[in-house]
Amino acid sequence: MSLTTPSPAEFLAAATAGTRVVVRYRIDGGLTDALGLLVACDDGHCTVRTRQADVVIPLELVVAAKEVPPAPPRRRPRG
Repeated sequence: MSLTTPSPAEFLAAATAGTRVVVRYRIDGGLTDALGLLVACDDGHCTVRTRQADVVIPLELVVAAKEVPPAPPRRRPRG
């Protein structure tokens, strides 16, 4: 029996909204990552809510994607 790993686009399409993910995708001049909550995924795009903004990523540009553990609690400022 052979187990196949889903492609990054297949993983994102099957993931539940609210799953914390990291998505690596192509941009002009290289690659970048979006880390945050998966908001939605449709036929051609996925949306990841990062700390700064919602990032809409065309699935054709995605080269890797995986689920990641919850973020650690934020530290209180010293002082």
